[in-house]
Amino acid sequence: MLTRPRLGGTSYQLAIMAVIVGAGAGLASVAFRWLITTATQIFSGTADYSATQDHPAHPWLPWAGGLFVVLAPVVGGLLYGPLVQRFAPEARGHGVPEVMYAVSQHGGRIKGRVAVVKALASAICIGSGGSVGREGPIVQIGSALGSWLASVFRMPESRVKALVACGAAGGIAATFNAPIAGVFFALELLLADFAAGYFGAVALSAVTASVIGRALLGNDPFLQLPPFTITSAAEYPLFILLGLLAAVTGIGFTRILYKIEDVCDWAWRGPAWLRPAAGGLLLGLLLLVLPQMYGVGYPVLQAGVAGSYTIGFLVVLLLGKIIATSLTIGIGGSGGVFAPSLFIGAMLGAAFGEIAGMLNPDLQGQVGAFALVGMGAVFAGAARAPITAVIIMFELTGQYSIILPLMLAIVVATGVSKVLSPDTIYTLKLRRRGVDLHRHPGTDALRSTLVSSVMDTSDRSLPDTLTVAEGARLLLASGHPALPVIDSSGRLGGIVTVHILSEVLSNDEDKDRVRLAAVAEVPVTARPAANLESALDAVLESSASGGLPVADADGMMHGWLSQEAVLRILSGPGSAQAQAAP
Repeated sequence: MLTRPRLGGTSYQLAIMAVIVGAGAGLASVAFRWLITTATQIFSGTADYSATQDHPAHPWLPWAGGLFVVLAPVVGGLLYGPLVQRFAPEARGHGVPEVMYAVSQHGGRIKGRVAVVKALASAICIGSGGSVGREGPIVQIGSALGSWLASVFRMPESRVKALVACGAAGGIAATFNAPIAGVFFALELLLADFAAGYFGAVALSAVTASVIGRALLGNDPFLQLPPFTITSAAEYPLFILLGLLAAVTGIGFTRILYKIEDVCDWAWRGPAWLRPAAGGLLLGLLLLVLPQMYGVGYPVLQAGVAGSYTIGFLVVLLLGKIIATSLTIGIGGSGGVFAPSLFIGAMLGAAFGEIAGMLNPDLQGQVGAFALVGMGAVFAGAARAPITAVIIMFELTGQYSIILPLMLAIVVATGVSKVLSPDTIYTLKLRRRGVDLHRHPGTDALRSTLVSSVMDTSDRSLPDTLTVAEGARLLLASGHPALPVIDSSGRLGGIVTVHILSEVLSNDEDKDRVRLAAVAEVPVTARPAANLESALDAVLESSASGGLPVADADGMMHGWLSQEAVLRILSGPGSAQAQAAP
């Protein structure tokens, strides 16, 4: 019987796998972009319908005139709705939360067929008018590829997560010609870990994917824009204000997105596979009124940054994108929210720049700078990924001249967003389904268990009157890495560890006269009536002592809380159970 080889995950093996995943993600990104272009051409008869001005007729349906745009999302929904429902329901939606969930709760395991279904469904959705982006799908496609390859070679969980991040980074790098942004997107949003081991593998994958993307798609920046400059330091307070508005806009986009999804859930009573087609009629009517919302809308975004629209129309485009994207996701569409957040930020920044130019003539002609800053700030406010936001805006636009105001606005947007909402546009989807990515599955068990119920109450303390030499002999005989030191009344005076006593014994000539009270360290303590959740961080950080002394408010010693006791609670049957899948 044939068995699949198992790779233990050494550094060189991981590097090779990262390059393979990067190459696969790069080719998948090229294929995905071709699918979107082809689908758009089929459904609209144009390369990008959002760039049209007067509702041109579809060349295959000249008799329908511009009204064909009402039916395009309906037909698209009839195609991708059954596809997603039958083969991969997790391909519905924006994609990034599903990858975050897989990494956090399932060790990075993603079904291989998700990549194929996600690519087809998202291409059809965007090509038929869905007002969503392509970053979410390509992240899920690349991640599924990395996870599948890791499963083929039966790699350990840590390597599975690394290859999932490699796939995501490669997808972003090739799709947007942004290798550095791809790396930080994967590390900051998916892994929440900047460890050197992860960084090297993810960077290798991103570079490989980017080389392939540039070879097949060209080496041009994502947006072709004229240079922008900051003329005066007096503009910086305006960028702070823009960052504040961007945070509010990003949070507003998030809230409206899920509110419309709730309304769609409440209103629809039919089969799930038919929902995209039925809802597509509403989306089509919106596209009839505002064709600029068709698909991703990059030409409209670029025109907004270039200052081609009036303030009123910029506001209409901003609100229209929020509604169109929310409706596309709400009816069961498949696509990302990164590009819509950039679109919304560009319209916000451009409108802000127009108003600033009206109030201060010296700022006229700076609409583009404000629009670019608005793009990064709204994404940061929605996704709360400041490092990714700064880098991705620099790579997508090639505009280094605005890096300082961009960083300032993004920091403000991120901070204000955190104050306004505990969740991001990605994590809120999971929290609404009972999944907290920052919460260990054993949290409930820790919260319901008191320190007093698991602490060691045996006599494992040392009198503070003992000498260091006597204390060292008793500590070694106990087999513990540390012991508490108490006075004659039973009050905790500190703890001594093997490391502390060995230093004193090797450096102090009066070791037979020095008392333990003089060398004991004042430790962090746990209270008997507290729950284990409140003491968890302190216990985990007590590597030298292997636990914490338990004392009351008066300092009276009650016992010892060991790391082993906490581990038993975390690994118990109730806490080992993973949270329900979204």
